[in-house]
Order: sequence, then C-alpha cells, then structure tokens
Amino acid sequence: MSSELIITHEVSAVPRRRDDAHKGDVGRLVVIGGSFGEVTMAGAPALVASAAFRSGIGLVQIFAPQAIHTALAALCPSATFRTLACDALGILQGAAEFGADVLALGPGLRQTLTPATIVELLAGFEGPIVVDADGLNLLSAAPRVDIPNPHRVVLTPHPGEAKRLLAARQVDRGIDSTGPSRRAAACALVDAYGCTVVLKGRGTIVTNGQRLYINETGNSGLASAGTGDVLTGVIAALIGQKLEPLEAAILGVYLHGLAGDYAAEELGRWSMTALDVIDYLPEAFCEHEASQTE
Repeated sequence: MSSELIITHEVSAVPRRRDDAHKGDVGRLVVIGGSFGEVTMAGAPALVASAAFRSGIGLVQIFAPQAIHTALAALCPSATFRTLACDALGILQGAAEFGADVLALGPGLRQTLTPATIVELLAGFEGPIVVDADGLNLLSAAPRVDIPNPHRVVLTPHPGEAKRLLAARQVDRGIDSTGPSRRAAACALVDAYGCTVVLKGRGTIVTNGQRLYINETGNSGLASAGTGDVLTGVIAALIGQKLEPLEAAILGVYLHGLAGDYAAEELGRWSMTALDVIDYLPEAFCEHEASQTE
C-alpha cells in the first residue's frame, strides 16, 4: 500500500456556515463515554464536548452513566445528557432520537460497555464515528469482524493503542519514534481495519490508505492528560460540519497542534493543560481562516 500513497500537505479550509445558520444546521454530536466506580472518569467526555463546541459544532449530547451527570453538567453546561444504555440497540435508538450526525466513542469509558457492544455500534450507526481511548482498547479485545464502510470511522490511537489494535489482527509490528516506523504502523492499521487512522505523537500521521499527511504543528506540552480527548472533539466537530473524515482528521490535527503551540507560547510547555488547548482553539481557527483568504 505504501508505494501507492499520495503524501499530502494540503489542509482543508475551516467549514463555512450561512449567516442565518442555527445550531441544528452545524452538526449534532453524540459523545459516548465516562465511567463510574472505583475509578470515575467524567472529565474525558466533557473535554470532548467542550472542544467540539469550540470547534463549531451546534449541539452535543453526552451518553454517560447517570451517576456522573451532575459533574458533567458542571464541566460542560452547553451539552445535554442521556443515561448510557448498556446495549448497542439502546444507544443507537438514543442517537437516532437526538439526530446524531457523528459519534465520538470511548473517552473515559473504561469497561462500561463490552467489546461486542463497540463492534455493534460501529456496524449499527451508519454515519461517521471517531473512536478514541477505551473505545480503541475495547475494539482490540473484540471478535474480529469487518467494519461496514470503514473509511467513515476514524481511529485515533497513540502508539500503545496502535500496537494492541494490530496485535488483535495478528500483526506483530513494533512502533518506534522514527518516521518510517510510524508511517508503516499507520498503514498497517488501515490494512487491518480499513478505517481512517490518526496515529498520534510527534508528527501525528493521518491516512486512509490512499493519502497520508504528516502534521507539523504541536509541541511536547501536549503530553498532558486530556489533550487526546480535545483532539477527538475537534475532529468530530469538523465531521459534524460536513467535512469528510480524512479532511476533518487532517484539519483537526493541524488546528489542535496549532492551539497547543499558541498555549505553549503564552504559558510554557510545562504548565499547559488540555483546558488551555481548548482556550486557544479560537485563535488557531481564526489564524487558519485568515491564511486561507490571503
């Protein structure tokens, strides 16, 4: 596959919206995540939702355990909330009632859903899905099945998650920090799953097996808990505004890294957090929009 790849440097423009647009016109995102128990995770889905709002999405509903709804409402008051069903059918019915254009699957989910349920969601939701964090870990533990129309699904692993996903498909491939190793791993993931892949890390790689993009924005300050959730929210929001998954992934990675660069410039790489990346997304969007009009 790698010999057929087109290396691209092109980053899409920021999605346009009509002057008379309302919130229902610019995307509806369902975030499926969060967990409650000995380890509780409410911040991850809230970061996804907050980043999505900063990236132009109109509506977000978070499907999460009832016990963390109060925390989620405090963290992201612009979102609405639905109790997370334990079966795929219940989740899909909820997404249909909300009119979801795109799903973000996995942030903070832990073992709230089963691997089989993750597979059923990937097959049962016909629209685009961004899979991150525990969604990836559960997918790697699931029975092997083919994902329908796989390029609509965006997998966003870091190298450790990528290794687990490849091992689940009997692909034994080491991933080191060098460019050739990372490119080969990203292409191997596309071969194994058919999905659009975002292999995170220095020089994040985005590929769908036909085109490959290597990102040049970002810095080591992004090595902080929650920044991956922010990236998921940005990509999902761009898909919700009608960008194709590959284009949304490329633009999302670029803007996420650029926001991180602005945050590091102001705060330093040691002190920036995921919340700071969200705060600098408007500056990144404005700079990119201005560069497209020059």
